[in-house]
Amino acid sequence: MGEHLGFDNEGDRIVTHYFECLDRAYRGWRWAVTVTRASRARVVTVSETVLLPGAGALLAPRWVPWNERLRPGDLGVGDLLPAEADDDRLVPGFASAEEDIDKQMIFELGLGRARVLSVLGRDLAARRWRAGEAGPHTPIAHAAPAQCSTCGFYWPLAGALGLGFGVCANEYAPDDGRVVSADHGCGAHSEATTVPSMVMDPAPPILDDMGYDLIESGSVDEAGSEPLGHA
Repeated sequence: MGEHLGFDNEGDRIVTHYFECLDRAYRGWRWAVTVTRASRARVVTVSETVLLPGAGALLAPRWVPWNERLRPGDLGVGDLLPAEADDDRLVPGFASAEEDIDKQMIFELGLGRARVLSVLGRDLAARRWRAGEAGPHTPIAHAAPAQCSTCGFYWPLAGALGLGFGVCANEYAPDDGRVVSADHGCGAHSEATTVPSMVMDPAPPILDDMGYDLIESGSVDEAGSEPLGHA
């Protein structure tokens, strides 16, 4: 405890004094000592002593609930992530109008799901998928010969999401077994028939038409002519 920094009058016969904290691990903090005197008593007693943060004190970050700290990929084997009862991404199964069937009857028979995607949940998923690696704005999609909607390995989803998304069923594609947008693409398109050749064409020979070589010929040709001179 260091020098006195001031005091606050907390009430009738209650005063809190502040002292400098000399511990190097608590820079910017201060000791708060509250003293009080009982009614008609002559002795002042210490009521409370606590270490409080001051200006420039190093504080821990704001506590965030675990369900808000989760990120995609954090869920491991055996982990449970229950959905909240008021999750806006879900609605009761009988309240969805995705298909023209009696959802109430199926739910009462126990054949349906208790909750299904709401319109908000579907829109959030569509935005997330289009903005991800399987969307249209990735380098591999820009370099693709055509988009996924024209590929034979593209299997559209059922329902409203089938208008813009499907599953890749090409085992050689980087998105095999994953949801891709209809305007995504890759080099494993079923109609990509043009394959670049791996054999390089040989370079044309270099002909020097301006120079010449000296050739000696001292023998007589078959016709009996004179020996050729120096060329």
